[in-house]
Amino acid sequence: MSDLTLYSMPSSGNSYKVRLLLALLGRDYCHVPCETQSAELKQAKAEGHLPLGKLPALHLGNGTILSESNAILWYLAAGSDWVPNDPLTQAQMLGWMFFEQNRHEPVVAVRASLNTYPHLKDEATPRVMAELLETGHALLQLMEDHMQGRAWFAGASASLADIALYAYTHTAGDRGGFEMARFPALNAWCARMAALPGYVGLWDHA
Repeated sequence: MSDLTLYSMPSSGNSYKVRLLLALLGRDYCHVPCETQSAELKQAKAEGHLPLGKLPALHLGNGTILSESNAILWYLAAGSDWVPNDPLTQAQMLGWMFFEQNRHEPVVAVRASLNTYPHLKDEATPRVMAELLETGHALLQLMEDHMQGRAWFAGASASLADIALYAYTHTAGDRGGFEMARFPALNAWCARMAALPGYVGLWDHA
């Protein structure tokens, strides 16, 4: 019986990144799927399981509830190889994690959401979608340029930066309509991520 319970949205990259890290760490947990607009999501909110009103939320055995995907990653990875020991490399990792939430997710993930969820159809105007596509390609190019001659985003091995950025990048073509053929270094990096021992895909949740 695990002391971890994860409330997560199966189709969400923010939720997926937590499930991915748990799998890569080999950690057991109880998964409570709460898809967008589902009865399960409404129930989880009503019962106070999502104190910030959003997913994912990680419930610890002592009753503490952690919110915000990258904060959950930081907590789970403490003391593991997923957090570099070197302060400079650690800061670089955190920089990419901040980039992911502040710049990458609001564009790449949002376009995928507008392109995927029927209840958001009215927001997916041609102008909005075109602007998100242009901005998203520019952000992906920043990542592509950084990955020239590199295997991972921060340091010599995979870190939380890679998990955070992978969640929405690896589906940016299929779900967001971004032209991923432009970014061979990112595609190679995605392949390296998918080859990691313990890897699970977006839909391979417990």
